[in-house]
Amino acid sequence: MNKLRTNVLGMPRIGAQRELKKACEAFWAGKIGKEELLEIGKAIRKDNWERQKAAGIDLIPSNDFSLYDQVLDMSLTLGAIPARYDGLKDDPLKLYFAMARGYQEGGEDVIAMEMTKWFDTNYHYIVPEFTKDMSFSLFSHKAVDEFKEALALGIKTKPVILGPISYLRLGKAKEEGFCKRELMAALLPVYVELLKELEAAGAEYVQIDEPYLALDLCDHLKVLTEAVYDVLNEATGLKLIVTTYFDGLKDNAELAVNLPVYGLHIDLVRAPEQLDEVLDLFPKGKMPYQGKVSPLLLNMLDNLPTDKVLSLGVVDGRNIWKNDYEASLAAISKAVEKLGEERVLIAGSS
Repeated sequence: MNKLRTNVLGMPRIGAQRELKKACEAFWAGKIGKEELLEIGKAIRKDNWERQKAAGIDLIPSNDFSLYDQVLDMSLTLGAIPARYDGLKDDPLKLYFAMARGYQEGGEDVIAMEMTKWFDTNYHYIVPEFTKDMSFSLFSHKAVDEFKEALALGIKTKPVILGPISYLRLGKAKEEGFCKRELMAALLPVYVELLKELEAAGAEYVQIDEPYLALDLCDHLKVLTEAVYDVLNEATGLKLIVTTYFDGLKDNAELAVNLPVYGLHIDLVRAPEQLDEVLDLFPKGKMPYQGKVSPLLLNMLDNLPTDKVLSLGVVDGRNIWKNDYEASLAAISKAVEKLGEERVLIAGSS
């Protein structure tokens, strides 16, 4: 077996010596300023990127860093900012932490947004707030800025963003009389705009996290998911990798496998049993052919694989223990035998 490509979904953002936690607490206490806090974040990102590059990782993530929470980052990116924070928009960092922790100063007195558990982990996220006539716009360019930051270091990264289906599902309607799905028509153009900015900046791959594909989806959401990814796939020439984790795809396996994207990531630590079903479903595409051709050749063309890749989450992303190499190699070998080396990525589970 030749060297397979490696795919890191995200790196710890706290720093090797918990620098981020200490810096945020010092900033909130007024002991350090904005510039020092941002420089500490920049140093953590640089260290993460350079360590991955030195280790020979092929797909190195960016925009996996956050000062507080990646869902809150996405709310700022999409301009999903509740009206009570309008008076803080001129200072993005003050706005950011006000949404996370509340703000009482200089005549402003606003409460924080709700916080709840991130799936079945011990971590939490800031819950997006949705209203019926809500509009969205590209308010923060963090994902683009951090891609350019890595590029300036000579490292071409794979930006990571939270997908539109999961983003809507993770949020909460703050008024009655509407379904959150109705907001997708306003939300999707902002995702398209973001992807186009990343492509213009030089990105080749983008990881789109859709952990909700590992949970129950109603038929309406399944149809919406197909429609959303048709739009995102057509919008740019980026190689989109839809990323699932924390469970198996179960009833959503066929939906996820057949999304019109470059790649799919599955968590084989939490749900190793899903590999066989996903491999059986993984698409084989037809090569376009014009003119007359023999039935034998047509059959050969029909069975040529597409270039869709499968990212195998074989290294546990949720504990510190040594990896089970025998289990990992068994899963990798099975996937390579079915798909070929060029269509398999090795990754962490989550």
